[in-house]
Amino acid sequence: MSLPPPDPQFILRGTGAAVHALHFSCASPDPSSPLLFSGSENGFIHIWNLKTRRVDTVLDGHGRKSVYCVETMGGKEQLLSQGRDQRICLWDLAEGRAAVTDSVMTENVGFCRCSLLQVTEGRWLMAMAAKALEEVEVLELPSKTSVCTLKPAAGAKLGMPMALKLWQPSSGSQPLLLAGYEDGSVVLWNVSMGRAWSRLLCHQEPVMSLDFDSEKAKGISGSCEKVLSIWSLDEQQNLQVSKTLSLVNAGISHVTLRPDKRIVATAGWDHRIRIFGWKNLKPLAVLDYHTDTVHTLAFSDHSQPSHRLLAAGSKDQRISVWSIYSQR
Repeated sequence: MSLPPPDPQFILRGTGAAVHALHFSCASPDPSSPLLFSGSENGFIHIWNLKTRRVDTVLDGHGRKSVYCVETMGGKEQLLSQGRDQRICLWDLAEGRAAVTDSVMTENVGFCRCSLLQVTEGRWLMAMAAKALEEVEVLELPSKTSVCTLKPAAGAKLGMPMALKLWQPSSGSQPLLLAGYEDGSVVLWNVSMGRAWSRLLCHQEPVMSLDFDSEKAKGISGSCEKVLSIWSLDEQQNLQVSKTLSLVNAGISHVTLRPDKRIVATAGWDHRIRIFGWKNLKPLAVLDYHTDTVHTLAFSDHSQPSHRLLAAGSKDQRISVWSIYSQR
């Protein structure tokens, strides 16, 4: 007999608006003080102390426009945030500071989260939806130097980029980008060459979110349909559908793999979080707490498996934090 799904370990309240972005920082320099960053529809970024379960700091840098991406860059002291004010901000949080040190104007009116990839110490690549409808721009940070602009072939009619994932097959190899588009396609781009290697129509509706396991060369994507698409890369770097997974209710806001690639979680328009085994896509749990759309998910990166958590942010203005299969 299977165990009933757990209740949240705790709930964080006080954002004052729908939660659209979450990111844990449990590693250096002080793993004993894990933090959770949240971005809200009212433009605020809250930094939560997970020991006290209270807000340590509130950041305001997006002109009260919705924040839909927050990521740390090599520790807790450097933060990147992206908002509907068409700005990506870089923050210095060292020694109690809360200052925007630089920013990038995206000029993009969509809600496609940017994607970060650390290529060497202190050097990052960032992919973001560009001003032109179907284009993706890749910049080097912190210099903000343009690496390339990825333009679909004439007549491809992919629509807007909706989801991005930068990755490297192995250390030192050329960076690649997986991009999900409005037409339901996922495209693999070679960033160094600036050209598409493979395209696969995964959905009949826009791709809302995707994630990718570079070790297994296998990815997953969700849309507003009642289906998850699982796809893979063959040795010739061609994308191919390996499986589709039917869902009870339509609408996936976010899909994310746990860092150890053992389980995958989805955020649903039906207010629920679903957990699957990544190896065989076996359903493991349905987490039912929220009273409105779950917009975003994040797994913690804690060094101790027993301390790893899953956080979910919802339109109901609450963040649920779960200890789910932490020992697996």
